Amino acid sequence: MGFQISEQSYIYLPETITVHTGPPDSQAVNVTLPFIDYVKNVASSELYPTWPENAIRANVHAIVSIALNRMFTEWYRSRGYDFDITSSTQFDQSFVPNREIYGNISRIVDETFDDYIVRGTRVEPLYAVFCDGRISQCSGMYQWGTVDLANEGYTPLEILRYYYGQDVNLVLNAPVGEFIASYPGFDLKLGDSGQPVYFLQLQLNNISNNYPAIPKILPVDGVFSPQTEAAVRSFQSIFNLPQTGVVDKGTWYRVRYLHDAVRKLAELTSGGLFISELPVIRNGIVVPRVQLVQYYLNVLSAYYDTIPPVEITGVLDAATSNALVEFQKTMNIRPVGIISDETWAVINNMALGIFTNLTPDAVTLPYINYPGIIYEIGEIGPGVPVVQLYLYYIASRIPNIPSIPYSQLNFEFRQEMESVVKAFQQEFGLEPDGIVDEETWNKMVEVYLDLKSQELNTPPTA
Repeated sequence: MGFQISEQSYIYLPETITVHTGPPDSQAVNVTLPFIDYVKNVASSELYPTWPENAIRANVHAIVSIALNRMFTEWYRSRGYDFDITSSTQFDQSFVPNREIYGNISRIVDETFDDYIVRGTRVEPLYAVFCDGRISQCSGMYQWGTVDLANEGYTPLEILRYYYGQDVNLVLNAPVGEFIASYPGFDLKLGDSGQPVYFLQLQLNNISNNYPAIPKILPVDGVFSPQTEAAVRSFQSIFNLPQTGVVDKGTWYRVRYLHDAVRKLAELTSGGLFISELPVIRNGIVVPRVQLVQYYLNVLSAYYDTIPPVEITGVLDAATSNALVEFQKTMNIRPVGIISDETWAVINNMALGIFTNLTPDAVTLPYINYPGIIYEIGEIGPGVPVVQLYLYYIASRIPNIPSIPYSQLNFEFRQEMESVVKAFQQEFGLEPDGIVDEETWNKMVEVYLDLKSQELNTPPTA
């Protein structure tokens, strides 16, 4: 069973949706059509009408939820596009203009288009990743697998929980209404009040967890106070927007975009224990440490929706290979699912690019086991920026440890880093030789996690 909506637990379903009939940056046309007709089109494009009804129903719930998630988060509109979703399966789900709609699928959609998936008690519709499960694999629902489960007697909700977890629910009979973009249509400034200001304050406070230079807004009361204005100015300064303290359309959507990206990045990279692993050999090439590959893929997945997150296991398993294939497709690299030299270089450069465009506190590193490499002057490799990120954060919290400029984040262990390592070792009773061996690595990670834990568990001050 799903749960009935309450005043706080649902969103309005849109009457219409605008589909870009191609990848996001293509010259394809936009099509605006009734939301229910869009769902019928996608379901008829993605599913077989001969499948068991419970399998079709589970898949329709996922189709509806993906579309609603795109609209609720304003995924494309917050990035400057004039549509809600694309027809490209590389980015979203299949939509074929003017295609035939199957009768039984049309009937099922009529009955279920106003039901969608949520996780726990969250309001936002779940981005319910799915794939066919035969030709392609993913971290979500296997469409052909739903057929097998339905034939075994699973209900639609049981099928969804099988793939997405036991904490997912269905919101039933959500009301249909006009979809209104989150931007209120006018600038927000000192003295304004209302729901848009309230949501702005919530999002800025969430962003400030990763960007501490943005002051906390207390209380969150929907009143655009001087404190709110100060937070807006700080946000505008960090992200190179005009520092007016006024929230125009550009600032509004930049806040929304960063809020989604930072929240996803934090969820993907803030936890997990890497297990020790041996080098993996493919075609005679020793692949660099798999734990770093998985971590960097997770970082990239926060910014590229085509790249699925992976379990951090330290093993080049099927899920990691699939994530590599999707990464390679996204970057126009031959999709072979192994870590070729070209793939490894692009992964590292893109991850480094993301890190250097964030502030240091915006990067949350997990526990990474010692990779078996001694880092000293002249060492070049993907582990070097990880050492730099750990130590940069530690230096920002311990005055006795100097810090190199964050802008110098790179893949080479230089003399400046040796000085930082020596100071760290001196501070924690290790031999100050400036070399990151296993003992220094383990202490560095331990100190970093302790400091991060203290930060996250310290309540903000008014």
